[in-house]
Amino acid sequence: MKKVLITGITGFVGSHLADYCLARGDAVYGLRRYHLSNLRNVTHIEHQVQWCDCDMLDMKAVMVAIDKIRPDIIFHMASQSFVSPSWDHPNVYMDVNYKMTVNLMEACRLAGINPRIHIPGSGEEYGEIYKEELPITPTTPMRPVNPYAVTKIAQDLIAYVYFRSYGLNMIRTRAFNHEGPRRDKVFGIPWYAYQIARVERGLQEPVLKVGYIDDRRNFTHVKDMVHAYWLAVEKGDPGELYLIGVEKESHIFTFRQALEMLIDMSSADNITYEIDNQYVRLTQVPRLICDTEKFTALTDWEPQISFEQILSDTLEYWREQLQINPER
Repeated sequence: MKKVLITGITGFVGSHLADYCLARGDAVYGLRRYHLSNLRNVTHIEHQVQWCDCDMLDMKAVMVAIDKIRPDIIFHMASQSFVSPSWDHPNVYMDVNYKMTVNLMEACRLAGINPRIHIPGSGEEYGEIYKEELPITPTTPMRPVNPYAVTKIAQDLIAYVYFRSYGLNMIRTRAFNHEGPRRDKVFGIPWYAYQIARVERGLQEPVLKVGYIDDRRNFTHVKDMVHAYWLAVEKGDPGELYLIGVEKESHIFTFRQALEMLIDMSSADNITYEIDNQYVRLTQVPRLICDTEKFTALTDWEPQISFEQILSDTLEYWREQLQINPER
């Protein structure tokens, strides 16, 4: 049995990681900010998680938590991950995505422990990628086009510094788009699914408001992604960078295609959509398709869940959420 600490355990990926680790029989620890944390995503496992109150922006609090838990593995999932607000709040994003990571690594170093620490990067770090540069590899130049991406680059590089300077077991990944239940409705696919579920319940007119929808991505189900994260920690070499995504054409789509497939899955008739400028980002990232050969050669990982199932699971999740709380 491993002692696994998951920062950001109440979030989208963190909650699925908790499910995965508990199913393995590991002891799962989670950080929460006193009474401020929203436990909606973990209510089904709340009493199986060993909780520690900690605001990760407070260095002393992080040191106390790490010294108390002394984990074997850390999945550092706590972050500001919604891109759009990063233009208006760049310092907040840097404080959370960079400073919390430094606090975590410093706390491990000062406690004299060296767990395997997973640092989950993002395909957004690559930014403006030209067609001739596809698929993206670990050596592809990064041209970030939003503040969020810059903070994730900073997080990734400081993790490498702590590996080189102090020998910490940093496992670095850059995950490309992953979707599924529990993802906040501020992101593309859950936002479409949420609106469709509202239309089905008669809570809004059958016209969906969307942002720019012609960006092309490779999509992975969150359950496949957390399995990949575990394999990265189990088999990855400290300091190395691994790209995780799906290269198969069966998982590569534009957001427009995803939207239209979701509409086809709906029980409601005559749903249309229109672009609303409030949902259009200041800059676009038109294509993020990765080369996963390095990671798959190491782990033999491959996704098990189809793109259609990703969409179906997301739509069903929002149907269930609106059944519980139609005002959500």
